Parts: sequence; structure tokens; C-alpha cells
Amino acid sequence: MTRRAAVRAPETPPGGVRRFGDRIYDDKRVDPYQARGKYHEPTTCTDCGAVFRNGRWTWGDAPKDGHRDRCPACRRVHDKLPAGSVTLAGDFYAAHREELLRLVRNEAEHERGGHPMNRIMDIDESPDRAVVTTTDIHTPHRIGAALSRAYHGDIDIRYGEDEYSVRVSWRR
Repeated sequence: MTRRAAVRAPETPPGGVRRFGDRIYDDKRVDPYQARGKYHEPTTCTDCGAVFRNGRWTWGDAPKDGHRDRCPACRRVHDKLPAGSVTLAGDFYAAHREELLRLVRNEAEHERGGHPMNRIMDIDESPDRAVVTTTDIHTPHRIGAALSRAYHGDIDIRYGEDEYSVRVSWRR
């Protein structure tokens, strides 16, 4: 059996890649609200009370002697800059508005229970449509999938090209 020469990718630096840790990961979508370094442990959010412990934000009892800082989700809410949105529209929405918004809130609460950084920022309602804005890109995807499972309809998911964002639209 002959050994073939490795094909070099255009992004491979001169000299090749020696180990796994030397590989280049160039994700163009960067969340500007994620900290560049780690927070001091434990850190408590001054707005929502989430606690940064063991390398992640969780819900729990805030230590009295810990550091205090605003979490990334609360910074997004404060700046009014959502990462995701879900648009509900159509005749079905107008007829079943309360039921659909209850499903949206339940899905968001379920997500928020395990992930404090994933939450709804605002729900902008009008008679023919609603726009739900969120602090992350996972919650809109989850809400759209739940709407599609429960009520079918047309769902369109679009991720931002070079930014940390997602736009989900659902219509029936």
C-alpha cells in the first residue's frame, strides 16, 4: 500500500501543522459580548444574580465575598443589542396569539433554567405579528423548532454572515 502525500489547505501556514493544538481555527462570527478572558471566580452578576462558577454562568446562591460584574446577557439587555430574533406572523398568529406566545415563553424559560445567558430580551407585539428578541442564538432556534413541531408552518432560519446573530421567522 502506498502512502499518499497530504494535500495542503490554503489556510495551512508554511511549515505545516505539527500538533492538534497548533491548528488554526478562524471563526469569523465573534460575539463581542463574550469576555476575552475568564471572570474571577466566583463572580455575581449585579443585574440578574447569575453566578460565574467553575468556568460558566449558573443560577445559585451568590457568595457574599465574591466579585461583582455584569454578565454578558445583562450587558446585551442594557445596550439593547439582541443576538437573535424570532418573528411570528400570518393569519394563524392573529387567531392564536396568546397560545403561540405562551409556547415561546415556556421554551425560553426552559432554556434559561439551564443556561442563564440564554434569555428573552423583549417581545414586540402588534395585531398581525410579534418579534421576540433574545440574548443568544440558541433560544431563537429552539423556539422556531418548537413552533414548527407543534403547529407546523413555514420556518426560515438565517445566521449572520460575519456576526454572532440569527433571525428566525415562522409563518402559518
